[in-house]
Amino acid sequence: MPDQQTITDRYDVAVVGLGYVGLPLAGLFAAAGVRALGVDTDPAARAAAARGEPGFFEPGLPGLLTRSGLELAGALPAQPPAAVVICVGTPVDEETRTPDLRQLVAATEHVAAHLGPDTLVVVRSTVPVGTCRTVVLPILRRAVDQPLLAFCPERTIQGRAVAEIQQLPQVIGGLDERSLERARELLAPLAADQVTVSSLEAAELVKLACNAHTDLIYGFGNELATIAEHLGLDAHEVIRGANLRYPRPDLARPGFVGGSCLTKDPYLLAHSARAAGYEPPMVAASRAVNEAVPVRAARRVLAALAGRATPVAECTVLVCGVAYKGRPETDDVRGAASVTIARELGPWVGRLLGHDPLVPAARIAAAGLEPVALADGLRAADALVVLTDHPAYAGLTADVVRAPVVFDMWSVLADRLRDAPGVVYLELGRG
Repeated sequence: MPDQQTITDRYDVAVVGLGYVGLPLAGLFAAAGVRALGVDTDPAARAAAARGEPGFFEPGLPGLLTRSGLELAGALPAQPPAAVVICVGTPVDEETRTPDLRQLVAATEHVAAHLGPDTLVVVRSTVPVGTCRTVVLPILRRAVDQPLLAFCPERTIQGRAVAEIQQLPQVIGGLDERSLERARELLAPLAADQVTVSSLEAAELVKLACNAHTDLIYGFGNELATIAEHLGLDAHEVIRGANLRYPRPDLARPGFVGGSCLTKDPYLLAHSARAAGYEPPMVAASRAVNEAVPVRAARRVLAALAGRATPVAECTVLVCGVAYKGRPETDDVRGAASVTIARELGPWVGRLLGHDPLVPAARIAAAGLEPVALADGLRAADALVVLTDHPAYAGLTADVVRAPVVFDMWSVLADRLRDAPGVVYLELGRG
């Protein structure tokens, strides 16, 4: 593993930030024959990547790292790379929902300290519109008079990142024509399919529009689910009936909308719109609807438990699916329904157990749940809450699910438990 002192040759590209976005990208660059350097300040992350054991679940990534020969370091080399790609986190504040760009600023300052006049800087982190021009560019200009800067958003989904980086069109917006062409050349070994747009801001908005639109269409499915519950109807039946052989855009099935992007990027889009003098009501409404889903689920579980002989305060609840989704599989708990469920149920029930096929026990505990083996949890549970459609839960039957109360976010157990005797079976969107 090279370090700051021993790196002397020039790299074709350095990827700063080796998380869910940066590590697959860096590995693919190296596997494509591009001399690539992965940079991360966390020595544990670098050591894990060097072993071919990333600290998160992403199919295909361990093998890619093993064969790619990706070099790793804690900082950029003294000799400026031909290109640097910034892939650090850009969260929103949990209280104010405003962008937190501290990691981006720190990464950009580090890049600026290792910048050459012909070094291309690519921002891949998702940012509010205008960030590259008003935040990143001034920092780079402290080091060089005419920086080369492009925004090329990441648009993959976890569980398919390695394949989708190569399959999906790469959106590219440049500060100027030279920046645009350099960015196109940089990404060409990974993705021949490229979509160029007129500016940094247009590319920034493309990424936010994609995720906010996804949030919006799922939000309507969840709105319809709430309406159906209040009317005593089945939203799944209504959606199937509406979509069948009808040539308009499909209605989305109800379900929790989570993850680090869909729970954050609509806020970045709203922030961008407000900065330009417009309040976007649809963006805010869909986010509010989707964030209410696990809260309503918890309340339905508590109401069902309240009608039983065992006091709620003595009940044990098993939460299955701690990650934010089950298909494609992931171990990511950022933006997961389990965190909200734990917050809403924890103060009221006796024990709150958690199981997930991929999420480590320490991360389950950090989410506010007591880690447990699936079989042990099923034996102890007075209520079962299935939050994801992970394949591990598809085979659960009435023989092993002994809990008298079941909430099934994705209706994965409907065929076996909906009419099971002695079970209060609750589904999102079914009154």
